[in-house]
Amino acid sequence: MLKKEFPYFLIIAMPLIYLAYIWNDLPRKVPMHWNINGEIDRYGSKTGLLWLILLMPVSMYLILSVVPKIDPKGQIKKMGNKYDQIKFFLVTFMSLLSLFIIYMAKTKTLTGLNYIFVMIGMLYLILGKFFKTIEPNYFIGIRTPWTLENETVWKKTHQLAGKLWIAGGILVVIFSLILDKLTNLYVFIAITLVIILIPLIYSYKKFQHLKTPE
Repeated sequence: MLKKEFPYFLIIAMPLIYLAYIWNDLPRKVPMHWNINGEIDRYGSKTGLLWLILLMPVSMYLILSVVPKIDPKGQIKKMGNKYDQIKFFLVTFMSLLSLFIIYMAKTKTLTGLNYIFVMIGMLYLILGKFFKTIEPNYFIGIRTPWTLENETVWKKTHQLAGKLWIAGGILVVIFSLILDKLTNLYVFIAITLVIILIPLIYSYKKFQHLKTPE
């Protein structure tokens, strides 16, 4: 068990090690929030960065470790290695995101913001590839009343969502490499809304279609 979880401990430790390395170089007050124009609008104690690490990779690891144990229908366990892969990618993403945020707090700039969007785009792409293999469950995927009610709706919705999230992820990566920070933020929000809302609407429409007698 420890051997299986050890890689996660290393991944989670990365931002902690980096924070310890730069700790003495950080001022007592570090940037904690930027406004939409990239200007710092809130400072906080540098100890707040420790909470950042706890609230991101550590909490993600704990939540995803507990989910298979409390899944009432045991569908998560049936996913086997696929779930382990999703868990690995999400914990790694949160750890890398923590690293970027700590770096930006140190440099007091949003220099790495577009790289964060690149990471999120890659996450969309990876999740999109997994969507078509996710079994109906209460924790992961497009969980609407209509997908949870009907297995066919779940399957069809996730097939569509998988294609949208892969395409959306690719677009987010491309735009993050060529657009300025502010423009890219608006484009990112638009793409994210599209890949979330279309599957939600589709699941409702598909459920109504199946429910309606021919």
